[in-house]
Amino acid sequence: MATQLPRLLPLLLFLPFFHIAASTSPSGLHPVVLLPDTTCSQLEARLTDAYVPPSPQCAAHHKDHDGRWFRLWKNTTELDDPAVAPCVADQLRLVFDHVAGDYRNVPGVETRVLDFGSTRGFLADEPANRNRCMGRLVEALEELGYRDGENLFGAPYDFRQSPVALGQPCRAFSRYRQRLRALVEHASRANGDRPVVLVSHSEGGYFALEFLNRSPLPWRRRHIKHFVMASTGAGGFVRFMEVVASCVSDVSPLARVRRSVPSKFTPLPSPKVFDRDTPLVVTRDKNYTAHDMPAFLAAAGLPEFEVTLYETRELPMAMNFRAPVVPTTCINGIGVPTAEKLVYWDGNFGEAPEIVYGDGDGLVNSASILALDTVIGDDPMQQYYKSIKIAGMYHAGVISDGVALERLISEILRESFVQDSKKVDYRRVAQL
Repeated sequence: MATQLPRLLPLLLFLPFFHIAASTSPSGLHPVVLLPDTTCSQLEARLTDAYVPPSPQCAAHHKDHDGRWFRLWKNTTELDDPAVAPCVADQLRLVFDHVAGDYRNVPGVETRVLDFGSTRGFLADEPANRNRCMGRLVEALEELGYRDGENLFGAPYDFRQSPVALGQPCRAFSRYRQRLRALVEHASRANGDRPVVLVSHSEGGYFALEFLNRSPLPWRRRHIKHFVMASTGAGGFVRFMEVVASCVSDVSPLARVRRSVPSKFTPLPSPKVFDRDTPLVVTRDKNYTAHDMPAFLAAAGLPEFEVTLYETRELPMAMNFRAPVVPTTCINGIGVPTAEKLVYWDGNFGEAPEIVYGDGDGLVNSASILALDTVIGDDPMQQYYKSIKIAGMYHAGVISDGVALERLISEILRESFVQDSKKVDYRRVAQL
């Protein structure tokens, strides 16, 4: 506790603003459900007799598991072992079932997220990654009275999958929606029927937003008090075009996984936000805007059927980014150099591009961040919307930096401790 106090001191400074309400109403906390960034969720796997190892070394490694559940992601020890990493990658990758029209695991591999319902399922094992995976946010909430499994919950997800357009099959996201709905209802019921504060970071925002938009409006109004979406833009970001292009020629085990999963498309720049006159990728022979994404993916070397999957499953989702119609606060960093144009002058997408920088949070472009004000804020159905933009704040800093955490925590507690929000000077809180 003593070692935690210095970094939690900025959060504790604004507790006097809530002291009276908290002390007179110990049960006054609204339950919180957290959705983390991509790859923060941990995955377990179990291998059946139907699994065919890709090599004799993997066959020997396969025998060690003996049908038991084991940590598949993130297993740092095995991923760092050149002899074992290809085996892990083979078990992590997805295949597209053309008959079912959906992605699934490799035959003989069963997977599940670790500790659904608990924040322990996505707190990264490596200390350096805990901050990126909501570690400091969880610690701060626990200092303020939240307890895992009581009024603080986690909703980890299979980061390989992604929400898809309505009418397209996606069993993984359908199951996730059912589990998240049951978790929200349980969290509310276990806390005196208080509605839930849903908090997401980065990729988790796409899952949370689509979950809300596919839930009946009366259910949303009954069970969701506030949606706090951190470090998520309305239209993806340019840097991910480099990630997708590089994974085609990259022969590393993890690149093989990245090529196989639909989530590689989710953060690509959306034509809803990036206009058709602004090139995002520049080559000697051709420029590519967000409206040219299918052509860019084909030029980068993706097979034709994958380009079609992007057009039918992911692009409609990007174009349908919309207001959740629950009280919403978006918190983003801004004022950080962020890639806004990639230059592959020789047209070799396997090489690192020259990067032209613009504004954003170091990952998400300012165009994507500012579009939230239009897409969500200007929606006539959206009764409450607040946008907080923190100058000089990086993408991961929104959930780990002391100043940003103050803003984030104050938004989470806003409805928990104070019935009349006018009694709290949030500008003063933010300046502490």
